[in-house]
Amino acid sequence: MLSKVISFALCGLEGVPVEVETDINKGLVSYDLVGLPDAAVKESKERVRSAVKNSAMHFPVSKITVNLAPADIKKEGSHYDLPIAVSILKASDQLPFNTDGTVFLGELALDGALRAVTGILPMLISAKAKGFSRFVVPAANANEASFIEGAEVYALGSLKEVAELLSGSRTFAPVAHRNYDSVKREKTYDCDLSFVKGQKVAKRALEIAVAGGHNILLVGPPGTGKTMLARCIPTIMPDMTFDEALEVTKIHSVAGELSEEGIVTLRPFRTPHHTATTVSLCGGGGGRVRPGEISKAHGGVLFLDELPEYSRSALEALRQPLEDRKITITRAGGAATFPADFMLCASMNPCPCGNYGSAELVCTCTPSQIKRYRAKISGPLLDRIDLQVEVDSVKYDDLISEGAEESSAQVKARVEAARAVQRERFSGEGVRTNANMGERQIKKYCRLSAECEDVLRRAFESLHLSARARSRIIKVARTIADLDFSSEIQPRHILEAASYRSFDGENI
Repeated sequence: MLSKVISFALCGLEGVPVEVETDINKGLVSYDLVGLPDAAVKESKERVRSAVKNSAMHFPVSKITVNLAPADIKKEGSHYDLPIAVSILKASDQLPFNTDGTVFLGELALDGALRAVTGILPMLISAKAKGFSRFVVPAANANEASFIEGAEVYALGSLKEVAELLSGSRTFAPVAHRNYDSVKREKTYDCDLSFVKGQKVAKRALEIAVAGGHNILLVGPPGTGKTMLARCIPTIMPDMTFDEALEVTKIHSVAGELSEEGIVTLRPFRTPHHTATTVSLCGGGGGRVRPGEISKAHGGVLFLDELPEYSRSALEALRQPLEDRKITITRAGGAATFPADFMLCASMNPCPCGNYGSAELVCTCTPSQIKRYRAKISGPLLDRIDLQVEVDSVKYDDLISEGAEESSAQVKARVEAARAVQRERFSGEGVRTNANMGERQIKKYCRLSAECEDVLRRAFESLHLSARARSRIIKVARTIADLDFSSEIQPRHILEAASYRSFDGENI
């Protein structure tokens, strides 16, 4: 007898329907699994056989053929265990034919228990968009699935419970829908801008960077607080909306990094070590293409400490996603596109010894050593970093000062006000922040007076800037104007934005 059950495959973050067909006929006892399965899917044979027997059901002793259609898409992952088991049970008349329109996802243990699988959220979202509304998933994935509004999701603990649900011998309640606001929580961060003494220029630059979604580079001697400043960035970033949280959660679900809460409520802050490879940053893998650190930082911050210590190939791989806000990964196992709209925050020493340009310390490096060190960062990559800030040492009196520093909450309030201006400005244009503006938006919303053009021309010529750097100065100036609640960009806004490009003027 022939049976068909629906499951889903993942291609990047998009789910593709997979029809699990099972045919049971007379003949030599065999079990054939076709449809381009990977090793994990092929091994499902023994898991399914043991799970069926240990769930007090009969595994057919016949010629069994299981086909995963369409056959031109590689099937990867253990979540096909459950649909294969259900399809076999249907074909052997042990389950009624009432599974039409139901999507099955789950890995089986040998005793029939259902184990959690990765990628549930993007598969359910894609399935719902394609007209499916009834789902059976492992109980451990219940929280993740509870945020899909309008979906009838049954989170069950075993194959036996799935059989009872389908046969109607036992009633199960679908997973209750959870509201995003009910799980959002206040985060107490270890860092706060009020803990950072001095560094007014760097703090101002951080505020501008977060307000407009700009990339920032902190340059200064060791111990000046560059890392602490970077770790304060999440404390001043606006809270994620539900749509943003879903985007981020889909990526972390595919990567298998979701917490028990089932949704990411805090903006990511990824800090890969400087020995990270290009593949670990961009994504890939031997089988299914998985997101890398660049995509895991989507909606949040990618912090690269000691930027020149990263390999040249890894740094150059950042150029395309910084420009396009997405990354397309092509590997032998397939190709996938992941979102990569993150804020890059990098830090570095000005020279190998770290003291070049310091007002307090003496540099012991030769000019050639400094040039080689800085040459590790290419001009095109530096071009894509909007704010380049010099962070100098803090005096002892400033460190022990009892004077109150501005808190992250105060800065966050100004950032959110500036973001609100940008949301209203870019409504319906598919642009979130000033940093995302294209040339069309720059011409429309960043008109410069003759005086502003004159200031920008002088900066362009004296700093030997590129056309891209000019556009980024205008974007930063637009953010500074938003923080000032100014509808027009003023010369002082251009001057301040240009002051954050001084690193471009040096011989790197």
